Amino acid sequence: MNGLVIIFALVALLALFSTVSALKNKNLLGIIFGLGTLGVFGWFTVMTVIHQGYPAG
Repeated sequence: MNGLVIIFALVALLALFSTVSALKNKNLLGIIFGLGTLGVFGWFTVMTVIHQGYPAG
């Protein structure tokens, strides 16, 4: 499970950077998809850490 948390966190960070980039470029579709990805993968990251712990026990 440790790898899963790391992958979710990396995807969430990339979504954050892409959302900021889309905001700078005023790309509405990029903002929507970036925020959606950030919300989903950020939520998965937080809930996996809460329920599995880090490192997973």
